[in-house]
Amino acid sequence: MGFKCGIVGLPNVGKSTLFNALTQTAAAQAANYPFCTIEPNVGDVAVPDARLEKLAAIAKSAEIIPTRITFVDIAGLVRGASKGEGLGNQFLANIREVDAIAHVLRCFEDGDITHVENRIDPVSDAETVETELMLADLDSLERRIIPIEKKAKSGEKESKEQFALMMKAITLLREGRPARYADLTPEERTPYAQLGLMTQKPVMYVCNVDEGSAAHGNAFSKRVEDMARAQHAGFVVISARIEEEVAQLAPAERTEFLSSLGLEEPGLNRMIRTGYDLLGLITYFTAGPKEARAWTVTKGARAPQAAGVIHTDFEKGFIRAETIAYEDYVTLNGEAGARDAGKFRLEGKDYIVADGDVLHFRFNA
Repeated sequence: MGFKCGIVGLPNVGKSTLFNALTQTAAAQAANYPFCTIEPNVGDVAVPDARLEKLAAIAKSAEIIPTRITFVDIAGLVRGASKGEGLGNQFLANIREVDAIAHVLRCFEDGDITHVENRIDPVSDAETVETELMLADLDSLERRIIPIEKKAKSGEKESKEQFALMMKAITLLREGRPARYADLTPEERTPYAQLGLMTQKPVMYVCNVDEGSAAHGNAFSKRVEDMARAQHAGFVVISARIEEEVAQLAPAERTEFLSSLGLEEPGLNRMIRTGYDLLGLITYFTAGPKEARAWTVTKGARAPQAAGVIHTDFEKGFIRAETIAYEDYVTLNGEAGARDAGKFRLEGKDYIVADGDVLHFRFNA
């Protein structure tokens, strides 16, 4: 599993430019990191991870297979989208399918590019998008809750539980707060997520700045950063124009170009890392002569669950996980060296997978 990230924003904030630049950057990477277009507005890209190449070199792997992220360039939003204005219905349908939302906010001034509301105010732009999503969520819940309430009053246990969850969300939304602020027990999280609410999804704010502000941001992005911190949301500063230039460069030139601008890596890397943090995702690896491969699991996943990401049969017939920490695998030059140094471990069903683990699963067919 990777994750699907929806890119949203008002018109003329650089949303589609950023989407195109990110996916072109991925396409321009080494052949081991392929890019493919699923639909005109969907880009499936490899997750950059330098650890994978190191593992492949040690294991002498014939192929490198990274884990993946899907970016969805969702139709531009306008005020009134929750009522069907512009491409409102299409926008809302697409956003329900993603795991996380990246709000692209205009944090640059350019007299040649008009703003839909004739002002540069990224915090207000974010509030406009959030308001439309909240209104759409509230409308959806208020229509769906009527039959659920009738069943709940009749004493049906499942309906009573669902009604209580829906009321938690409705109360928040009527207060002008997104559904992700709900106070939930661990048992409520899965059924709450199944309500399909857009404002329940994790959010990252992506500040599209001018080229000169790409390394450290500017006054506009500082306001967004303060807002993101207050909301415990993700925050990334990026320049779509720089990403466009990076996409046109050969890999050997890319690092030097970014360094000249005070940047250590492309914006794609920072967005992916922020998305992983938002969703609580980690990466583990499998490595051998045939291939070195990255796999994504939720933080806290136990070994059988991690095995199930490869194949459901691995989880059903799980016996044990042969485990080497990434640093040990690299430092000791592979599995043989890790065995000799006592760093090769056999872990059972209760083992919680750590980020970077190199695993080999034993299972009953």
